[in-house]
Amino acid sequence: MFVMTHHERPSFALSDTTFHFTGADPATVLAEARKAANGKDVRLGGGATTIREFLDADLVDTLHVAVSPVELGGGSRLWESPDDLLDRFHVDVVPSASGVTHHLFWRR
Repeated sequence: MFVMTHHERPSFALSDTTFHFTGADPATVLAEARKAANGKDVRLGGGATTIREFLDADLVDTLHVAVSPVELGGGSRLWESPDDLLDRFHVDVVPSASGVTHHLFWRR
């Protein structure tokens, strides 16, 4: 696991996962993760700011965002509208019985 941070620290292992803390840019972090994955998929997790950095650098192939109808207060927006990504991604919007809406994006 590669953790983008402003406060780098030594790597450590917890169970079978090693956490690497890096202050590198998204492209460098992705390259390190791909190398460590040995051909397997690499997944990105994080808050809106981190995800936006990877989207802005055009480093995302697929994206699944689950949107809940609950407003929790302030925070960072991932986008003003999911339509902001339509120039680069196909999109499916899938509502669920629970009220959560799933936005599924894949590269054009």
